[in-house]
Formats: sequence, C-alpha cells, structure tokens
Amino acid sequence: MKYRTIGTDPATRREVSVLALGAMLFGSRTDEETSFAVLDRYVEAGGTFIDTSDNYAFWVDGSQGGQSEELLGRWRRSRGIGDEIVMATKLGARPLAPGTSYVDNAEGLSAKTIRESAERSRERLGVERLDLLYAHIEDHTVPLRETVEGFAALVAEGTVGLLGVSNHAIWRVERARALAAAAGLPGYEVLQYQHSHLRPRTDIPGDLFPDGSLGHAGAELQSYLRAEPGLTLIAYSPLLTGAYTRPDKPLPPDYDHPGTLARLAALNDVARETGATVNQVVLAWQLGGEAPIIPLVGASSVAQLEENLAAVDLELTGEQRQRLDAAH
Repeated sequence: MKYRTIGTDPATRREVSVLALGAMLFGSRTDEETSFAVLDRYVEAGGTFIDTSDNYAFWVDGSQGGQSEELLGRWRRSRGIGDEIVMATKLGARPLAPGTSYVDNAEGLSAKTIRESAERSRERLGVERLDLLYAHIEDHTVPLRETVEGFAALVAEGTVGLLGVSNHAIWRVERARALAAAAGLPGYEVLQYQHSHLRPRTDIPGDLFPDGSLGHAGAELQSYLRAEPGLTLIAYSPLLTGAYTRPDKPLPPDYDHPGTLARLAALNDVARETGATVNQVVLAWQLGGEAPIIPLVGASSVAQLEENLAAVDLELTGEQRQRLDAAH
C-alpha cells in the first residue's frame, strides 16, 4: 500500500492509504459476513481510509439509513480498531422520515442538524472523534455562514477533525472556504465528487441540479485543485459501479456521447499493453496523476477488492498516461 496526507493543519491532518474503501452498501445489500471479510482484507493490505454516510443505504429498504455506520461500529468493536483507521462520514442528506429521500426531505445543514447528526454518527461508529466529516449535499435554506460555523464549532470542540464537502457547486465551496478563512475558522479541505476516466455530459438536469450536474469532477473542479494544492479530491464511483467490465452494467445515459468510445479504446489499449484489467488502469491513471486524487472504491466481495488493491502497484508510462489524457 502507499499513503498520502490529507489536510494541512498539523492538529487534524491525517496520513491515509491512497485507495479508500467505500462502505455504502455494507449492512444492507452486502451482508455482515461479507462486509467484515472485505474490511478485514482491506486493513490487512494496509488500507486505512474508510468512507460512509449517515444516510447509507436508506434507498435499499425505505429507511432513513444508518446501516453502514452501524455495521462499521460493530466491526470496529469486534476487531479492536482504534484511530489508526481514518473513518469519514457525511451528513446533510439523511431523509427526515422513512419512505422519503434527500431530494424532498433532507436533514440539511443547519448548525443544529450538524451537531445532532454528527453526534449520532459518532455513536453509531463508536468513535470519540469523526476523522473527516463532509457536507453531503447543498442546503439552500440555511445561510452558508451558519453551516460554516456549525462545522467549525465541532472541530473546535475536538469531536471532528477534517472537514469535507461533496456534490456542491464549486462557487459555493469557494464561498464557504472564504467565509471560514475570513473568520479564522477551519474550512473544507477534502472534496468528494464523482470522477472516472470516462467523461460524462454535465448539462443534463437532475433532481438536485436543475442546471446540469454539479456532482462530477469537471474542468472547473480540476482547475480549482490545481490552484489550491492544499485540497484533495476523493473520487467516488471511479469504476462506474462495474460498467467498464460487466455486460449487465451498462454505462449511464450521461456517458452516451462520441468521446466515450475514444476513451474506452485508449483504456483497452493500455490494459492490453500492461496485462492489467481496465478497472486497474482507471485506478492507476487516477493514482499517478498530477492532481491529488484518492479513488474511493466499493467492493461486494474480497475478489473485487483484490483487483482494486493490485492497481496501487500498477505504474503507467508517461506515454500511456498521455494517451489516456488526450483521448476525446
């Protein structure tokens, strides 16, 4: 395994493995025995960075979520896991009632909700401090300053370490960071967005984004990372939930455009040259690039995890990387 540092403040920054493990479906669609086996193998391989959310996975059974955090808490206790494993979670998108969702009934990002939701997450995970806490989705009903101050208060109290943000317009991320800096408060340092080698169309309106998707790591976010070297991108769904290699998992509609074929061809060429799988090439491309990117992979079996772990040691040549970058 390899490692990198996230965060800039010596009091809160952490060294984490360059491959993060997503626990979204642990405790719901992925049963406890399998989840524990994947977690155990990840740690055995040197993995130290596990990602969840307080609303995972409400859509599986129509609940409010919490199953993933609860399973991770049971796993931590049963294995004697301490603060050597960095636990990241998110708040803001938990449905306020069973049978609803983050689109129509999200908990939001008020100072009161941030405090109460973080406390519940700490209890479920069985930790005194959340190593990394994200604002999961935007909340336009609350002043941004209140959200910034709400997160900062938990850092000051020592119940939260690093702060992160996901699925927000970049202008709102920058505005929140500017508010925090002006007030001498900690701000977002870790950005979690969907990012893979294939580039989606971002002009298609969605439930959360009427003007087109703001949840992908597009050109604006990439430019932001280049300008702000203290930030780290956590790339969720880097393997597009299996769509690169599984016939039963077609690409989402927003990847239906001419550039997809060219980038798929480049990926397949490099995979043949290296003897690696396409999935491994995608992860190696993210891991070895100039931007500080940590792929966040999910796994519903130890075999899937093993394939992902092998990507950490896959070294692409400069020429291969240039071909992958240039394909369009």
